[in-house]
Amino acid sequence: MVLVGPMGVGKSTVGALLAERLGCGYRDTDEDIVAEQGRTVADIFVDEGEPAFRGIEKRAVGRALAEHDGVLALGGGSVLDPDTRALLAGHTVVYLSMDVEEAVKRTGLNTARPLLAVNPRRQWRDLMEARRHLYTEVAQAVVPTDGRTPEEVAAAVLDALELKEA
Repeated sequence: MVLVGPMGVGKSTVGALLAERLGCGYRDTDEDIVAEQGRTVADIFVDEGEPAFRGIEKRAVGRALAEHDGVLALGGGSVLDPDTRALLAGHTVVYLSMDVEEAVKRTGLNTARPLLAVNPRRQWRDLMEARRHLYTEVAQAVVPTDGRTPEEVAAAVLDALELKEA
């Protein structure tokens, strides 16, 4: 199972819960990138720019999809790459969604998120306008996370995919 959605939606937290409930492994491509590069995603953005980061991300997602058979969380912008979207076609993908008010509550739309450094609310809305259709395109299920705990979101994902806990 692959989780996609915007930054701060809870892919990492929900992904770990789902892996535990399903009795399988969990992996996060942002964590893979940090481990491989020895620096944060934000630092890569600042030092090398978004295009360089997207290339690193594309390779990390390709490796993870080929190697991992448990629950996988992807970075928020990974669906921007058409090759990545094509690779996702062979996988069960869940889009975790939230609105801007929920994003504010969860992340504070802080500057540790490089794409939200200037006018975070507007930037978040613009990002979602550019990405929402891509998340929907690759997903077999859309699970709203607004006002839900991670445990409730995990249960909703299992229900949406008609999966039973291990």
